[in-house]
Amino acid sequence: MEYNHPETFLEGTVLYIDKPLTWTSFDVVNKIRKSLKYHMGIPKIKVGHAGTLDPLATGLVIICTGKATKQIMQFQDMDKAYTAQVRLGATTPSFDLETEVDQTFPWEHISQQQIEKALLTFEGEQEQMPPLYSAKSVDGKRAYVMARKGKTVELKPQKVHISSIELLSVSLPDLSLAVECSKGTYIRSLARDLGEKLDSGAHLTGLRRTRIGPYKLDLAISLENFENNLKLL
Repeated sequence: MEYNHPETFLEGTVLYIDKPLTWTSFDVVNKIRKSLKYHMGIPKIKVGHAGTLDPLATGLVIICTGKATKQIMQFQDMDKAYTAQVRLGATTPSFDLETEVDQTFPWEHISQQQIEKALLTFEGEQEQMPPLYSAKSVDGKRAYVMARKGKTVELKPQKVHISSIELLSVSLPDLSLAVECSKGTYIRSLARDLGEKLDSGAHLTGLRRTRIGPYKLDLAISLENFENNLKLL
């Protein structure tokens, strides 16, 4: 990734960032905007992300600056790839580790063969229910904001497409998956649904986005390296 003059960012730059754990995608946008202001002397610039990544997920986030923000929708429509860690035998309201375990279930009856067979049923197009703790808009408000306040949230199933899902490793009750899917797919919901399919429960314990369309994670740099590169100019 090359950095030149302020005009480069104003004319439009696409940045590939490896989002750190606990940061929101908006945190990344704000950090880049402030870095450009402080190190490049750009007082005002458009900066946007091309697809939300949950705070407890890491991996590839595409950031557009200046006139390149017009490309955001193009990136958002691309398919995605993830590696995910799932724990069987327990559920959480958020379907991940943002919230505490609310129910536990037996998992000792589950075999690797059963897991592989269950995973096959998720390939292709399907209706998926988004998590209550998600960025989905309900009556103009984010679902997660209402959920955290204990308010009732009514979400509708969304059509998604999972092109491939592979079992990478098993050490029950934990397992690791590789998933390639359409935009709008929630891997947290996939974990929840997999637990139900196996007559148990499940939640996500880790998630890393490895690809957006043709753009792979190995293109990405950390926010720290991004800022350090700006300091060298």
